[in-house]
Amino acid sequence: MKNQKIEKRPIDVIIDQYASFHQKPANRLINYLCIPLIVFSVVGFVWSLPFPQLKFLGVYNTYLNWGSFLIAFSVYYYMRLSPILSYIILLLLFALVYIVIQLQLAEKSGGFVLPQVCVFIFIMANIAQFIGYRIEGRKPTFSDEFKFMLIAPLWLLSLVLKKFGVKY
Repeated sequence: MKNQKIEKRPIDVIIDQYASFHQKPANRLINYLCIPLIVFSVVGFVWSLPFPQLKFLGVYNTYLNWGSFLIAFSVYYYMRLSPILSYIILLLLFALVYIVIQLQLAEKSGGFVLPQVCVFIFIMANIAQFIGYRIEGRKPTFSDEFKFMLIAPLWLLSLVLKKFGVKY
């Protein structure tokens, strides 16, 4: 019985794989900063893409768009890996969407143009991540598998939850 090997859950395997690409402190710091920026830029950009207006939705047209489909797909994927992480990510995405909507309202009143700002943030954050991978001496994880792009926020969230002793 003592020799029985405990099998890891799929979420643990994927997070461990992703973590193996982020061992050096400088690369980890870069990712701590860049992952939230990339998530914001992707959600903000996709949220601002034109979407057909459905009259029966009325004022709620703002909330049904390509961004909401991206969020639904992501949360579904996360739910299959870890319900706890998916709930927390969903709450964080709600807060992020609130910020995006506020920025869209500012854009309508003459502020900056959200899609261009999101593209700029995305490019700058990815350049920083490439520098981090250079520091690490490895190629970027998303060149191996697209799923690692989706796993990055879960990896970051798992680090925070581990600090507080929360099991996911």
